[in-house]
Amino acid sequence: MVWESQRELNFERGASIQERWEEYDATHPEVYQYLVFLTFEAYRKGFRHYGVRAMWERMRWHFQVEKDLGEDFKLNDHFPSRYARKIMAEYPELDGFFELRTLRAE
Repeated sequence: MVWESQRELNFERGASIQERWEEYDATHPEVYQYLVFLTFEAYRKGFRHYGVRAMWERMRWHFQVEKDLGEDFKLNDHFPSRYARKIMAEYPELDGFFELRTLRAE
């Protein structure tokens, strides 16, 4: 798959964070799949709580360095909490794994 930089995605001007995340998630399902993998890896190692931001930075390394996608590959820092919510909603055994705060913007 060819990865576009986040700047190259067709984000509608004025779109909410939620709308931009939904487009990014639909465009790059590999990001969600890898985050689920990391979450279950931590869960299997006995962690019952972990920071989604730590995993987010691990993913940056994975995609930019290990997968050699370089600096053009971007992960928006506004998206981790949306991914955490999606993971916990789709995998009931992970309910409460990530600490969540109330979203300020939809």
